[in-house]
Amino acid sequence: MDQTGKSVKESQAVMTQLVLPTDTNRLGNLLGGQLMHWIDLVAAIAAARHARRICVTAAVDELNFIHPVKEGEVVTLHASVNRVFTTSMEVGVKVFLEDLLTGNVRHANSAYLTFVAIDENRRPVPSPPVVPHTPDEERRYSQALLRRENRLRHRLSINKN
Repeated sequence: MDQTGKSVKESQAVMTQLVLPTDTNRLGNLLGGQLMHWIDLVAAIAAARHARRICVTAAVDELNFIHPVKEGEVVTLHASVNRVFTTSMEVGVKVFLEDLLTGNVRHANSAYLTFVAIDENRRPVPSPPVVPHTPDEERRYSQALLRRENRLRHRLSINKN
């Protein structure tokens, strides 16, 4: 394992999809489940690039649907590892929609997922730390800790009941 860490840029992943009729509901909007599938895939790629191991989804903390995505629009998903903890890492995914006829691009969705790198015995293993370089990366790095603390508090409150 690289103890010096990795830059955010080293593990970023981008995926582009054209929204087809089979991806939509009766209103012609992209199915939420289809978008969640794409989000999980691009986040898993970023996590695996960072850890250089198989990474499994441990949690989806937040998924915000800001704008509906219509059939025929293009969806571009950007995934970045925001921070690495003991054996888990937070991956943020930002989703943009593009109308190919007008060129209009809008932020459609955001999601935060937790991944765990595993070894050959399917046991969690540490991953290299993230080294933020830009103000935006530093902000996401700091906010990832707050989200993790909230997630752990929430988990404790559920387990008490």
